[in-house]
Amino acid sequence: MSRHQLDTIHLVETPEGIDLQAELAGPVSRGLAYSIDIIIRGIVLGVLSIILLTGGKAGYGIILILTFLMEWFYPVLFEVYYNGQTIGKKYMGLYVVNDDLTPICWGSSLTRNLLRFIDFFPFAYLSGLLSMILSKRFQRLGDISAGSLVVYKQNKKQDASLPVCESYPPPVPLTVDDQIAIIGFTERHNDLSQDRQQELANILSGITNKKHSNNIEYLRGVGNWLLGVK
Repeated sequence: MSRHQLDTIHLVETPEGIDLQAELAGPVSRGLAYSIDIIIRGIVLGVLSIILLTGGKAGYGIILILTFLMEWFYPVLFEVYYNGQTIGKKYMGLYVVNDDLTPICWGSSLTRNLLRFIDFFPFAYLSGLLSMILSKRFQRLGDISAGSLVVYKQNKKQDASLPVCESYPPPVPLTVDDQIAIIGFTERHNDLSQDRQQELANILSGITNKKHSNNIEYLRGVGNWLLGVK
């Protein structure tokens, strides 16, 4: 895109020309989510330890195995089977996705979580924190290796209403394909970025005799007219 963004919005354009976007989560919210998960894991292990320690050495061995599984596979299972969210991430309104905003998969989740030991060095996740601060997309080293992002969950559905503008009849007789294209352009005004809309509108500038933003507004008006908004 031509404009420089100073916010935390991550944009991905699909092959169909639809722009997907998500707000990137920073170190503070991610740290709080991780702290919640640590507390939850600690409570679960604490309760199980009280029960299993009555079993002597066998119980102690089971505790070690559970500690290992909770530390390394608790986040993986939740991310893969629970829409990219551990309990802590869900509480903070976060979830993990691939960098193209598709759902996280086994390979990516395993990579980002098994590499947490690198982010921990030299102590207290200092490497991971520095990586997130220096990265434009707040990625720790495990995220960079896995091609994953942590973003805010968007609960609000996009407004699918037609654009509010004056309706215009087509300037020339349109073919069925042209009508479908203009209607699609109008209905997807919330899905397409301004730059993408301008690019598509310029293709029809020879018909509309409009330029720049005027061309976008005019095509929307024609689309509304074709959809019966008079």
